[in-house]
Amino acid sequence: MPVAARFRLNGEPTQVEVPATASLLDVIRGLGLTGTKAGCRIGVCGVCSVLVNGLPVSSCLYLAHCADGADIWTAEGIARDNPEVVEAFVRYEGMQCGICTPGQVVTALAARAELGPAPGEAQLREYLIGNLCRCTGYATIIEAARAACDGR
Repeated sequence: MPVAARFRLNGEPTQVEVPATASLLDVIRGLGLTGTKAGCRIGVCGVCSVLVNGLPVSSCLYLAHCADGADIWTAEGIARDNPEVVEAFVRYEGMQCGICTPGQVVTALAARAELGPAPGEAQLREYLIGNLCRCTGYATIIEAARAACDGR
């Protein structure tokens, strides 16, 4: 039986009617926002990370109807409203293949809100621990996230 959910998606009021078992990931992608990637689908890789009320969540595990009333941000919305975060990843080469990059960008914005400017490397590594990358050695991701937090 379908259930309704109303939320703000990247600042825009959104209403969906979905099966009770639909993940937020599938709903977001079904709405045409393909920046949020599907990775492991068991909540351990961080590829599908989105912000729900300012906190990074694995959208593959988050039931869409549980987002009723929430404020949700994806990489597309962050690129539009906080382009400096994405620009930091480009400038500091914080990506290679790009699969994990949207989740990294989402989590970096959350880190900026929680940790503030100039977080230490250990703080950033701990904050980003749920975002896995198979291509880099994480040094450029950490530098990009630091730059995003610093606003540079």
